[in-house]
Amino acid sequence: MSELSANEAISITVEARAHGWRIDHYLARLYPNYSRSAFQKAITQEAVLLNGLPAKTGRRLRVNDTLSVKLPKESDSSLPAEDIPLDVLYEDDSLVVLNKAAGMIVHPGRGNYHGTMAGALQFHFDQLSDMAGQLRPGIVHRLDRDTTGVIIVAKDNQIHSRLSSQFEKREVIKEYHALVWGSPDFESDLIETHVSVHPGKREKMQVCQPGGNSREATTWYEIIKRFKKATYMKLLPKTGRTHQLRVHMNHLGHPILADALYRGQSKVTEADLNPDHPAPDDSPVLIQRQALHARRLTFRHPQSGKEMTIEAPLPADMQATLDYLESLAH
Repeated sequence: MSELSANEAISITVEARAHGWRIDHYLARLYPNYSRSAFQKAITQEAVLLNGLPAKTGRRLRVNDTLSVKLPKESDSSLPAEDIPLDVLYEDDSLVVLNKAAGMIVHPGRGNYHGTMAGALQFHFDQLSDMAGQLRPGIVHRLDRDTTGVIIVAKDNQIHSRLSSQFEKREVIKEYHALVWGSPDFESDLIETHVSVHPGKREKMQVCQPGGNSREATTWYEIIKRFKKATYMKLLPKTGRTHQLRVHMNHLGHPILADALYRGQSKVTEADLNPDHPAPDDSPVLIQRQALHARRLTFRHPQSGKEMTIEAPLPADMQATLDYLESLAH
């Protein structure tokens, strides 16, 4: 791929796969070191010509269109598009619902600029909302880095606003599945606390007394199945505080398996779940991140108003851990 420079224009003939794409999206995929906003700015400055005439940002490409592109040599500091696979659970003209993988950061922050879901969205989708800012294209809500499961992405600002309103009004039903240590006292219960940033470790949250910078946090839980050393649970957060489910389960004395931040244990092996394991020092690792998965999301479609429920299957590591617990129960 030719490098863009300030002193030369690159001529591009549009291939069949890009038919119907927006110009800025197409160029951002060809030159991933530049953001779509950089190309949008170039189009505004008439630095992009389409068939010899100044291009328009919203113009859709046709096969064999000719583009002439001139940009500064320095790469744009905005979010680059990255060719990272995404697991699409549902898509239409208004939104996309993804099954987020473990280890994927939703958007850049704290030095994590590359390998994000936001960068992957820039690469794979032609149109995304921008009302959450340049570094959060289409992103309506978020999941922790090592939490897997359902997450919604908006394709335009009107859709984004309507979805955000549902989250703010607590109309969205969020169902998580988790594996926790021990066995909670009740089959189901409501956890109501206040939470705040931990004073000694800014990356952590803590349960605290009301007042100051604390915020209320409410979670409903139900037991799915109890095992000897762990419990499989359904968690339904009514509020959406940072690390809420991890903090609440830790507060109950039943932290989530392999939660390094709140349990201090970054992996769980077969021997951890089976005291009678024949080779405890050489025991296979079952899971190496918190065993928490956003299983289902129920919301009203922002265009049709129809209620939708999108479900993500349990990831392989949680399923393997659950299968091992089941094997010990027989």
